[in-house]
Amino acid sequence: MGPWPRGAGRPPRRLLRLLLLLGLARGVTGAHGVEGVDICATCHEHATCKQREGKKMCICKYGFVGNGRTQCVDKNECQLGATVVCGNHTSCHNTPGGFYCICLEGYRATNNNETFIPNDGTFCTDIDECEVSGLCGQGGRCVNTHGSFECHCGDGYVPKSGPEPFHPTRDATSCTEIDCGIPPEVPDAYIVGNYTSTLGSQVRYTCKEGFFGGPEGTVSSCTALGTWESPRLNCQDPRWPPSGSAARIPNEDLRSSLSRWLLLSVQRAFESAGGKVTSMCTERCTWRESSLTCTEIITEINALSVFNNTCVRWQINPGRINSTTVYVVHIVGHQVDPVESVHEETVNLTTDSRSPAVCLDLYQGTNYTVSISTAPPRRSVPARIGFQTAEEDLSEDGGIFNISVFNEACLKLNRHSRKVGPDQIYQFKIVGRRGYLNDFYHAVSFNFTTGERASVVCLDLYPATDYTVNITLLGSPEPHSVQVMITTAPAVKQTISDISIFNETCVRWRNTKIAGIEEMYLLHIQGQRWYQKEFAHEVTFNVTTRSQAPEMCLDLRPGTNYSVSIQALSSARPVVISLTTQITEPPLPEVDFFTVHGGPLPRLKLRKAQESNGPISSYQVLVVPLALQSTFSCDSQGAASFFSNASDANGYVAAELLARDVPEEAMEIAVGDRLYYGKYYNAPLKIGNDYCIILRIISEWNKVRRCSCAVWAQVKDSSLTLQQMAGVGLGSMAVVIVLAFLSFLAA
Repeated sequence: MGPWPRGAGRPPRRLLRLLLLLGLARGVTGAHGVEGVDICATCHEHATCKQREGKKMCICKYGFVGNGRTQCVDKNECQLGATVVCGNHTSCHNTPGGFYCICLEGYRATNNNETFIPNDGTFCTDIDECEVSGLCGQGGRCVNTHGSFECHCGDGYVPKSGPEPFHPTRDATSCTEIDCGIPPEVPDAYIVGNYTSTLGSQVRYTCKEGFFGGPEGTVSSCTALGTWESPRLNCQDPRWPPSGSAARIPNEDLRSSLSRWLLLSVQRAFESAGGKVTSMCTERCTWRESSLTCTEIITEINALSVFNNTCVRWQINPGRINSTTVYVVHIVGHQVDPVESVHEETVNLTTDSRSPAVCLDLYQGTNYTVSISTAPPRRSVPARIGFQTAEEDLSEDGGIFNISVFNEACLKLNRHSRKVGPDQIYQFKIVGRRGYLNDFYHAVSFNFTTGERASVVCLDLYPATDYTVNITLLGSPEPHSVQVMITTAPAVKQTISDISIFNETCVRWRNTKIAGIEEMYLLHIQGQRWYQKEFAHEVTFNVTTRSQAPEMCLDLRPGTNYSVSIQALSSARPVVISLTTQITEPPLPEVDFFTVHGGPLPRLKLRKAQESNGPISSYQVLVVPLALQSTFSCDSQGAASFFSNASDANGYVAAELLARDVPEEAMEIAVGDRLYYGKYYNAPLKIGNDYCIILRIISEWNKVRRCSCAVWAQVKDSSLTLQQMAGVGLGSMAVVIVLAFLSFLAA
């Protein structure tokens, strides 16, 4: 540098020193630093202050979204839809910082409250309106449907004034009883007795005096169509051929028909003394009288006697007709002390023997009167005989018996006797309990009569049950009882059917056993994640219910493949079903929040998040204009790169890192370092603008995408980056060196 120009004075030394100090001051300060403030004092009213790794940060409370300091706005959980948030058959209602669910009409919450939040497993189940009697009115039958019910008319009733099925609050339909009205008339017949005209009612017809008809077609019933069945009874005048016949019918046909009818009567209750059995139709339409004569048979019963203690025999008078006869044997038995009727019975015996005999099932040690007569149409003079049966002899076996068990539920009763003895009555009392069910109780009692030496009784027992069976001999002078213990095995046949999944984490099934019987189910749940080899979720528990259609909501982890095994303890075979839970929002990013005014933005620390709610796919750094922070949606998929046309107005993605590229230890990212992260360019911030830096964690699995966001920094009146500030600092140092050199020359 040359000397100062002539005429110009040299700069004074004080001025040179002042310039040197200013240059040094500029080189030292460089730029404004980050504000140092009490973070907790600046937290929003809907935020809490937390300390992590020695640094304090403001985090919005549950149900709010924002940076935690200047803004925490309510998160509308219901925007995803009531079915997604609350489950089926619900409506979702947002509140500041939360939400609640209400079941739709026709459904109720399983926690029996009007409102609920589904994180405790509560869901909406159908209300069975049909439990209220009389809902459909007289004659109506209620049928439950999903969320409502409908009415049908029951048997014997038809709908009136409206459709079927119907709803009593919507339709004017009522059920009226079916009325078939007056029964149809039958020529030459009349109705016997009183009758009603409702569904199923019957009227019986009979021919008028002087007419005859067949035994069929005498009944007409009221049908579900409200009409009577057409009676088929055809009453005929015996003076004329059957209906439809006329003089054109050959006389030999009429003669044959009449002959058969007369012979039938003769064979049943009469005998013929001779004569013609035919009658002919004359030209005057009259029947010629027959010369046949019939004599009524009177059966004589003689020589009635008793043999083998309980058998009777007799003889009948010889007759000209040897036909089959029906005998009526009437038995009346009386005990000696006290005198009362203990056995009365009527037995029919059909035989063509002239020396009939029958053995009767009589009580021992009882006085009997036996009366024998013939059944109509034959007539007889009854014959009677009285006798006493022998006393029962228990000395043969003393009433002693034993019991053996086979085929699990069958008992063999063995009497200590060498021969078949009189019938004895055994009383069975059966009680079944299940040790794992306090309220389970199965009790049965019945009597069993047998005279055999060895009898078998098979019991209808429930599976997987401990039974006590007491057998007592009744009527013995000394009581004899035997007790046996039986434990039934679990059922081989599967008792669980129609298993299904609803509301993602709930299961329902049906029990094929008898309704009202308490059952215990063993549930074994195993969960695994392909993206977390070390993850394992295993739960085993029991549930007891009497319902034939149990429902159970399980506490499962999101983003997990589960295997659920359900086994009724009364069955030997479990049922296994697989289900997959959807992912939920990943954990909120752990960030150190910064607010920068006019200075450079420090390097931001990115910490790897835990995959507790599903596999994490990537991490994104977003630059959004500060004015759009309140309207920013974390789930938005429309984020663009810096070079897109809308980047200035809507913000852009500055960096994207795949989850596998993020180390376990924290890594640093400098916003605006002009590098590419994935397909996104990390552009420098424009000087003088206000920005919001957001860290977003993205989780994707099974075509479901979930995100969580946290505000990393707020930048107001942005300036040069640290790299740019370093360049400015080096330039300032160069100026200071030049000024110092000039000051040296001046000296």
